[in-house]
Amino acid sequence: MTTRPDWALCRHCRAVVYAKRLARNHGVCPQCGGCFPLTAQEWLDLLADPESLRPLDFDVPAGDPLGFADGVPYAQRLAQARHATGMAEAVLCARLSIVDTPVVVAAMDFRFMGGSLSAAVGETVTRAAETALADRLPLVIVTASGGVRMQEGVVGLMQMAKTAQAMQALDDAGLVTACVLTDPTYGGVAASYAMLGDVVIAEPGARFGFAGPRVIAQTIKQELPPGFQTAEFLLERGFVDLVAPRAQLRERLGRVLSVGARRDTAANLCPAEQVVIRDPEQVPELDPWEAVRRARHLGRPTTAEYFRMILDDFEELHGDRVGGDCPAIVGGIGRLGREPVVVIGHQKGHTPAELAAHNFGMPNPAGYRKAARLMRLAAKWGLPVVTLVDTPGAYPGVDAELQGQATVIAETLRLMGALPVPLVTVVTGEGCSGGALAIAVADRVLIMENAIYTVISPEGCAAILWKDSAAAPTAARALRVDARSLLELGVVDGVVPEPPGGAESDNNRAGTLVREAIRAELADLAARDPARLVAERRARFRRFGGDVNAAALTHPGGSQ
Repeated sequence: MTTRPDWALCRHCRAVVYAKRLARNHGVCPQCGGCFPLTAQEWLDLLADPESLRPLDFDVPAGDPLGFADGVPYAQRLAQARHATGMAEAVLCARLSIVDTPVVVAAMDFRFMGGSLSAAVGETVTRAAETALADRLPLVIVTASGGVRMQEGVVGLMQMAKTAQAMQALDDAGLVTACVLTDPTYGGVAASYAMLGDVVIAEPGARFGFAGPRVIAQTIKQELPPGFQTAEFLLERGFVDLVAPRAQLRERLGRVLSVGARRDTAANLCPAEQVVIRDPEQVPELDPWEAVRRARHLGRPTTAEYFRMILDDFEELHGDRVGGDCPAIVGGIGRLGREPVVVIGHQKGHTPAELAAHNFGMPNPAGYRKAARLMRLAAKWGLPVVTLVDTPGAYPGVDAELQGQATVIAETLRLMGALPVPLVTVVTGEGCSGGALAIAVADRVLIMENAIYTVISPEGCAAILWKDSAAAPTAARALRVDARSLLELGVVDGVVPEPPGGAESDNNRAGTLVREAIRAELADLAARDPARLVAERRARFRRFGGDVNAAALTHPGGSQ
């Protein structure tokens, strides 16, 4: 950005923008939507509720541990930066509230020696984290940095470990952390606290990485892909949760903080409609092959549609933080009534294009890693987990195998078995094989009236055992895939009825039934402590195979 007293030049579209108009627009170019850098103080002002901002002055002295000089003594460069910015260092901290949630915020300023990570910056960020820990408040960090300050050498380098440990202390305490990535964020800041938030939000177009693109290009002598290291590039590859335009950032960040930081137990005072059928005799009989056909109906609500229907304040979170964002698994946070929850589910679609975009609901390893990450987030925040199952199975591709499909499914099964929060699963369509079970190791497993749950698709079973895929109807009946049979077997704890004509005939009513069914199960589980939840969940799955024929008789959902 090149500035004059009254005008600014947008580096994105090269438009000349009136400075006062730019200020009114929070530094966003009205021509192209590109983001101009904000100062640390401007970030604090942008995020804070009116009259909530209380600066934190930690009075951290700046040092010159190496007596460094590169033609100009380091002490002189510090003095110049202080004079130019009016700041003591490259970060400002404050207590404030964001959409009514009290927080501690540390905001970096690129104007101060490129927002570089010095001993004073590391100490200030660490003290902000310690203040959040002492006050039991969420911590929000806004990053803008070129990396570790070279003039402080290895002392600056040590700040990466120091700040990472401060973030770990907040994790251990179950406190919410959020990081906002602004342009640019590189080097030691990118490789420490910037990526350690529970939720990572990036501004559109923000550049982020460990090594800068010029360094990479010069080192490996390769042409970099389009959009390399931009926020959108990172979102697609699963490294950030969401990209939020500056005008939406405060509201969306506030939503995340509200869900993570507060649990409103008043939800338990609002009884849910009792809709779940627990007696197999009360579940309408349905030919298993007809159940398969109905479960696959393209008009049935997708998981994303159920989330929109049953949740308030839903915010989808993306990525496995390893390198992928599988579109066949969607998840995020929201409120079910007044109860904050983490939600995860398989996503299909209604049209051939939607189905292809979501890989027909067949997750790859990145999908299960994303699900596991959200489950661990739920455990840290102490929130119930709701999963919706609708998949023909995990993706059976070469890439999935090369990425460890079996390993990641096994690890997800183990994680769910030990998760110290309530877990409720609803099979809303197809529930096939380990790809379904991987997000269905729950305290309560429900199934919709016209859904199915099976070890393998009827066509696959028929091809293997009957040597004829046309025998799929026979296989479906032999596998007992329908809801009534599953309730008799004790595999599910209850059946969620569907509107006349099925969920595809009245999506809204289907959503209401699913919502009330989940609310009732969560209300029943709410009084259980973590140890009891885990013990009962393990006992639930332990009994399968102990006495197969007696399972239904000893199961709460079976006939007595």
